[in-house]
Amino acid sequence: MLSKSAFLCMFSLISIAPALADPTLDQAVQSPGRTIAFVSRDVVRHPVEELTFFGLKPDANVVEIWPFGGYWTQILAPYLYDHGTYTVALGPFDLKKHTISTFQSEHPEIYGRIKTTQFDAQHLDFAPENSVDLVLTFRNMHNWMEAGNAPEMLAAIHRALKPGGILGIEDHRGHTTAPQDPKAKDGYVRQAYAIDLIQKAGFKLVGSSEINANPKDTANWPKGVWTLPPTYALGAKDHEKYEAIGEGDNFVLKFQKIKD
Repeated sequence: MLSKSAFLCMFSLISIAPALADPTLDQAVQSPGRTIAFVSRDVVRHPVEELTFFGLKPDANVVEIWPFGGYWTQILAPYLYDHGTYTVALGPFDLKKHTISTFQSEHPEIYGRIKTTQFDAQHLDFAPENSVDLVLTFRNMHNWMEAGNAPEMLAAIHRALKPGGILGIEDHRGHTTAPQDPKAKDGYVRQAYAIDLIQKAGFKLVGSSEINANPKDTANWPKGVWTLPPTYALGAKDHEKYEAIGEGDNFVLKFQKIKD
């Protein structure tokens, strides 16, 4: 059986996702084995900048909440492979499309160390109390609001984080002058509303970033944020119009667990 170093060298030569021995974040993002559809979205998702903003370190204990298709998994798994811990906390959408298990079966040398747990209203203890350095969740808060359990989900994240641990969160930003639908049925969350909700769960805001801002997004579309790419909920109707607008305007917020 090939050693890990020999296997990864072979992977690099044939241009399939190499899990480098000590990859930098930029190397993880530039890996040629990432899904092409994911790579095409890097220009609007800014993975290096966002993860750097959240303070990701290669030896961190990281939990990603609801990874769904695995965009961030293809970056975080190789980056944390040697020195860190990467856990995916699966939600209802993930369980219907468990892409992570496919990654693990096809490339265990890269994804074999991913830990999995479940996180939903019935499974709130996704990690031991005070054990996690960094919790990341991307475009999921509106789902918790729709389900009516956002405070409970945030409280569970607070319990899992170490004192001083970081919550990095991104979601579709609602219009600042429109009242917030508490169910966020259009997929949009007002930034001030999100900050208030998260701070009530025991966090303090320590940073915000505009790297995923899109001023063309008015947050007022026939099918909510899913009208825009990459979903195109209206199909061919006005496709060019929505393509020109681009993906939704997104806030990127960094919170710290308040020490007891």
